[in-house]
Amino acid sequence: MTTKILALTDALGNLVRFHLMPGHRFDTVGVPPLIDGIAFDGLIADKAFDSNAIIADLDERGAAMIISQHPRRIGARKIDPAIYAWRHLIKNFFCKLKEFKRVAMRACKTDRSFEAMIYLAAAIITSR
Repeated sequence: MTTKILALTDALGNLVRFHLMPGHRFDTVGVPPLIDGIAFDGLIADKAFDSNAIIADLDERGAAMIISQHPRRIGARKIDPAIYAWRHLIKNFFCKLKEFKRVAMRACKTDRSFEAMIYLAAAIITSR
């Protein structure tokens, strides 16, 4: 069994919030608990987050959306490639997170201990 980590970082690449999901679930299911109650001006995401529900939520918030388009999307939206390039911050965070063996190998048996390990790893990453 696998576990997905959905993470939200700030403009510096520091962890703001994360959400654990079963590996077989769509990424879009985990977005509402991830962004609920957090104020932000924009969201940079990959094509897994390109859904009408997420786009409607971001429109209601007045947040800028830089989401790569899924190939099956009918209506084309323009994205700024210079801003989309900043998506590397979340990728860099996951690379740093996977330096910790217990996170990379999912060594913790329970979700609660796995969450604790992610928090600990994120604190160490931030303090570097």
